[in-house]
Amino acid sequence: MVFSGLLTTGDRPSSSNTSRSRSRSSVTVPVADPDLLQLPDFIHDEAQLPCIPPERPNLRELNNCLDALAAVFPDIQIEVFRELLSSFDGESRLALVADALLKNRVTWVKGRWRVLDKGVQPPHTVPRCETFRSKEYMHAVQHLAYQEFKGLSKSTINAVLAESNYSYLEARQTLVDLSSKSWRFTISSFFLRRRPIATGDAENHPLVVWRSSGQGSIYPAIRATGSPELNRELFERLIVPLKEKERENRQTKDRELAILLNNEEAEAADATHECACCFVPGAWEEFTHCNRDGHLICFRCVQHSIKEAVFGQAWQSSINPETGTLKCMAVEGSGCTGHVPQEHIRRAMMDEKKGAEILHRLDQRLAEHSLLATNMPLVRCPFCHYAEVDDIYIPAHESRIRVRIDSIINLVLVAICIGVTPFLLPLVVLSSLLCLIISSKQTFGDYLRTEWGRAMGRYRRRRRGQKFTCQNPECARSSCLSCEKAWTDVHVCNESSLVALRTQVEQAMSMAVKRVCPRCNTSFVKNAGCNKLTCPCGYKMCYVCRADLGDEGYRHFCDHFRPDGDPRPCTECDRCNLWESEDTDKILREARLDAERRWQDMEKRDLSGAERSFLETGVASGAQDSGVEDMIINGRLPTLAQVFDGVVETIFV
Repeated sequence: MVFSGLLTTGDRPSSSNTSRSRSRSSVTVPVADPDLLQLPDFIHDEAQLPCIPPERPNLRELNNCLDALAAVFPDIQIEVFRELLSSFDGESRLALVADALLKNRVTWVKGRWRVLDKGVQPPHTVPRCETFRSKEYMHAVQHLAYQEFKGLSKSTINAVLAESNYSYLEARQTLVDLSSKSWRFTISSFFLRRRPIATGDAENHPLVVWRSSGQGSIYPAIRATGSPELNRELFERLIVPLKEKERENRQTKDRELAILLNNEEAEAADATHECACCFVPGAWEEFTHCNRDGHLICFRCVQHSIKEAVFGQAWQSSINPETGTLKCMAVEGSGCTGHVPQEHIRRAMMDEKKGAEILHRLDQRLAEHSLLATNMPLVRCPFCHYAEVDDIYIPAHESRIRVRIDSIINLVLVAICIGVTPFLLPLVVLSSLLCLIISSKQTFGDYLRTEWGRAMGRYRRRRRGQKFTCQNPECARSSCLSCEKAWTDVHVCNESSLVALRTQVEQAMSMAVKRVCPRCNTSFVKNAGCNKLTCPCGYKMCYVCRADLGDEGYRHFCDHFRPDGDPRPCTECDRCNLWESEDTDKILREARLDAERRWQDMEKRDLSGAERSFLETGVASGAQDSGVEDMIINGRLPTLAQVFDGVVETIFV
C-alpha cells in the first residue's frame, strides 16, 4: 500500500471568534466572516460539519490517474496503482504506470489481484477509502490514533495506518489487537485492572460520546478531529446509523401511541367493531372488509396472513394467485368465498414496519406464478428475479438446422446395406421394434423424445452462446446460462469459479504475512534473516512490533543469550527477539483454510478432489467429456444425454 509523500497542502485551521459579551452593556458583536466562526468541540448534527475543502491540484491529478487505471485494469488491487503512481512524478506518470502494467503485469502485481464476490460488478470509480489522502487528513488520523492508543509507539501506529491507507476505522481493529498484546497494557491490566479497548458497534463505540441535552435525554456525538473529511467520515459511519435507528424507534412509538389513543376514544364512544377472524375489538380505522358479505377483518390479521403466505406455508390457503387478492378469513358459517382487494391489502401492510418490502415480495411471487402458468420457456437471471422468454425458440433463422452432406451419404450407405442383406431378419425385427417403441405413446418412447428434444435445445444453445445479460436496470449483470456464474471474458464454465478460488487463496496468504513501510508505503514480506528490516528508502523497522528503530538499531532487540531458534520469551527483559520468526506455515495454512471456507459459503458447496488438485497444479478443464471419452478414460458407459449430444453434433452443422 502506497501513499503519496509529494502532496502539499497548506490550509490553515479555522480560527474561532463568535460573539463577545461586553460587561454591563451586554452588547454582542457578530462576526461577518464565516471562516472565523468557532468550530464545535463535539459534532452531533450534520449542520455542524464544515465543508470539505477542494483537493489540491497534485492530489486531484493522482486520484484522476487512480480512477483511470482502475477502469483499465479492473482485475488489479488499488494499492498497486498507488504504489506505482507514487514512484513516478510529473505529467507522464499515468502513461509510465500503464506501460509498466501492460508489459510486465505479473511482476508489479505480485499476487495482488482483485477478486469480486459472486455477481458483483467492479465499481465505476475508486472508493474513497482507497484514494490518495491529503496531509490534513493523515495528520488528523495519526493524532486520533496517538490519543486513543497511548500504549503503542508512534512508529507502530504509523505502520498499521499505512497498511490500511490511513482509514482509521479499518485500522482500528489491528491497533486494538496490538494494544492488548503490548507490555504497557499487560502491566496496567495487572495492577490497575484495566480492560482491553473495545471495538463495539456504533452504539457502544469508544469514539461516540453520549451528551446530555438538558431535558432528560442524551444524544450521540463525536469529538471534532480538526479534519473536515475525517469528521464527516466518522459522522456518517457512527452517528448517522444511531440517528436513523432513533428516528425509526420514535416513529414506531408514535404510531403505537396514536393507535392506542384512537382505540381508547372509540371505546369511550362505544364505536368499536369486532374482527371476524380473531374477534378482537378495535376502531373502524383499523379494519378492512371482504367484497362479498362485508366481513370486517382487522389489519393485524391481514398482516399476519400476508407474511405467512409469503414466508410460510399458507400461500395456497390465503392467496388467490389469479387475481392477486387475499381470501376472506372470516370463520363464521361454512366459509366465505370473498376476498380482500389489493388496495386494502396495501393499506394494511403499509402500517407494518417492513410492509413495503413484504408487498414487493408478494408482487414477485404473483409475477412468478403468472410466468409459470404461461408454460413458456424462460431464461432467468441468477442474481435477481428477472426472467424473459428463451430466445432460441423464437428467431426462425436461428432454429434452422442444416444436415451435413457426409451424414446423408452415411445414411444412404446404411440403407443400401440393410436392403441387400434381407437375411438379417433379427436386425430388421429389432429395428422395427425400436421404431415402434419410439413412435408409441408409452413412457419409454416419451422419455426418448424428451431427451432428444433436450439435446437439440442444448445444441441450439451452444450455437447461440451462453452469455445472458439481465435487462433489469437495478441488476444489469451478465451471467452464463450453463453454470449461472457471473460472465467474465474469456468465460469457461466451472473453471472461472476455481480460478477465483485460487486467486482468493493466494491473496489471503499474501495479506497474512505482508508488512508496509510507513515512510514510502512499499509492501514487503520477510522470508529469511533477522527481524531488523531496512527498506530501500532507508527506513529501519522491527518486523515483530513494527517499531521505528532509527538510531536505536540492534539495541531494540534482546541481547541475552538463548539457543538459536528458541521461541520462548526472554525472562530477563521484554525486548523483541532478533531471530524470532512467526510460524509462517501455520499463518499461511490458516489464511488458506479461511479463504476456502469463505469460498464454500459463497458457492454453497464443498471442494471436490479435482478442485483441490487444481489449487496445487493450476490446471482445470471447463469442457465436458463426451460419452466415448468418458467411457475410454474413466471406464464408465455414456449416458443417454451424452449419446444424443454426440449424434446431434455428428449429424447437424
